[in-house]
Amino acid sequence: MNARFGSIHHHRMLRVAAATPMASVGDTVANAEATIALAGRAHEEAVDLVVFPELNITSYAIDDLHLQSAQQSATVDALRAVAAATSDLRPVLVVGAALLRNGRLYNCAVAVGHGRILGVVPKTFLPNYREYYEKRWFSSGAGLTGLSIEIGEETVPFGTDLVFAARDLPHFIFHAEICEDYWSPTPPSTMGALAGALVCCNLSASNVVIGKSRERTMLSSAQSARAVCAYVYSAAGPGESTTDLAWDGQGTVHELGELLAESTRFALDPELVIADVDCERLTQERLRVGTFGDAATFAGQPETRFRRVHFEHQPDFADVGLRRAIRRFPFVPDTPERLDEDCYEAFNIQVEGLLKRVQSTGVEKLVIGVSGGLDSTHALIVAAKALDRLGRPRSDILGITMPGFATSEGTKGNAWKLMRALGVTPEEIDIRPAARTLLEGLGHPFAKGEPVYDITFENVQAGLRTDYLFRIANQRNGFVVGTGDLSELALGWCTFGVGDHMSHYGVNAGVPKTLIQFLIRWCIATDQYDRETDAVLDAILSTEISPELVPADASGALQSTESKIGPYPLNDFFAHYVLRHGLAPSKIAFLAWHAWRDAEAGRWPIGYPEEGRTAYELTSIKHWLEKFLFRFFQLSQFKRSTLPNSPKVSAGGAVSPRGDWRAPSDGTAKIWLQELDANGPGNM
Repeated sequence: MNARFGSIHHHRMLRVAAATPMASVGDTVANAEATIALAGRAHEEAVDLVVFPELNITSYAIDDLHLQSAQQSATVDALRAVAAATSDLRPVLVVGAALLRNGRLYNCAVAVGHGRILGVVPKTFLPNYREYYEKRWFSSGAGLTGLSIEIGEETVPFGTDLVFAARDLPHFIFHAEICEDYWSPTPPSTMGALAGALVCCNLSASNVVIGKSRERTMLSSAQSARAVCAYVYSAAGPGESTTDLAWDGQGTVHELGELLAESTRFALDPELVIADVDCERLTQERLRVGTFGDAATFAGQPETRFRRVHFEHQPDFADVGLRRAIRRFPFVPDTPERLDEDCYEAFNIQVEGLLKRVQSTGVEKLVIGVSGGLDSTHALIVAAKALDRLGRPRSDILGITMPGFATSEGTKGNAWKLMRALGVTPEEIDIRPAARTLLEGLGHPFAKGEPVYDITFENVQAGLRTDYLFRIANQRNGFVVGTGDLSELALGWCTFGVGDHMSHYGVNAGVPKTLIQFLIRWCIATDQYDRETDAVLDAILSTEISPELVPADASGALQSTESKIGPYPLNDFFAHYVLRHGLAPSKIAFLAWHAWRDAEAGRWPIGYPEEGRTAYELTSIKHWLEKFLFRFFQLSQFKRSTLPNSPKVSAGGAVSPRGDWRAPSDGTAKIWLQELDANGPGNM
């Protein structure tokens, strides 16, 4: 294995934590000790960055004690003690303290790393309404840039123009703001992110009232999405003065709007909420969203005004595991409520797309090739629902089943059962006579009785099926509804031109194979159809995926799609991170390894069958990833460049040349395969 493959730093990730220490009202020595203790725990957990609550060194709710000289001096002593005691520890700390400068007191975020105070960021927005009186004690840092502050014998950068960056870990760049700052219409972290920070930190002493935790979560989520960053939030917890207020110690880590980790609120013990944030993902997202760059331009390029405070982080690139939940099925939520919501939206997007196309064309019939497999099944039930909503009879759907040389009685039987249950107009066309004639004309060995089952043998059948569908559509004033899905298009697993690649409208082209299975399960669970239909759908879900173009072998085993191109769960995993995030292949292998190496770990989507819950070794993941990269980048782009219309369904991406994915049809997979070889798991 590549020596660094298991390291999160190798894959441009950072381990961050929101800390909730036990506060001591105004006791700076006790607060420093609590900070040092949590820093030690963070070091043992291999954390890179720890965010503490607002004024955690000083204490927040001490009112006019902030204006006492003894309190101010004790705060400086405590800061220096924290720096000295954590000099040999891994994490950079962002702690809160009230500091005196030029006759004014500032509520500050202080970055401390490897024994040094790196810099000080004063709070910009000071709340002075309802229970808050901060302007009574503190001055705003607004407009304070390019300055420095003396802390003991050290002179360090001071101002709202600071971002902190590790020289030896280029993706470790963070910005700090304080509590009210992100309640404002213009959070300082927005400028910090536009200046290059990938992690934004919020030191907060937000007191708790009913519903406030939801508001904090909403703000953190929104800011991480809007500023395309990771957002680490830490609110004051137990030990703060409860003279008039109470504290819940809420800590959260968000990334691109997604909650990665959260604390136990109202806990009586100190807590570290730890998560690994993906800085490569953040960088790639900023590249994809042109609005982010435009915002920097319109803001006058903040990077020209911000100072970068550099430090040496000294990463060892050790394997410290992964503190981040990785979904096995990136296109499929693993919580029941989100799964239901996403399936509802996906199904109705498909229905709406087809419904509009039926209305705009005025066709009399919808023509669908029904094989008894997943894709054609799903296309058929989408078509049935579209006609239901249009108030048209389902008999306007022409379901054509076309058995070939390897069609099994099971799939053919399911096709007929489904068409009858739905009440569509069913027909059967045996393509074998026409296929034999075509193979004879080609001089193919099969026509002479030889068991030669090559790509020509397969595509003669696939092409004839599509040819029949188009000619039936011509004959009966209809159009062909495509059944091929996103997974097949990503892999090029479709017959080009007059084959399953082509249709008049492709309802499934934006839906990966793994999601189609859940959509069919959702249709059963939500009673979209009747019990007879549900029974057939359930039977189809349990059928092995096969193109059924090659006869069974001597043992009776049917042709298996996944044995040829790889497991669809892995292929959909690869496709998501290539299409949506553009991650390096070695990173995709790393994530897949953590998602799939232990079938007992993590959550499986609700309803996923027990017998399908498998694990994949790293050797297998690398093998199939290499196959995917070659098929996706080199072999099959020409098919995607000529796709018929279809609705985009998932934010995970689509492959239409008019949508998410534009690429040259004559490209090469060379650099992706080289990257995987150089930075991936190696040869095992």
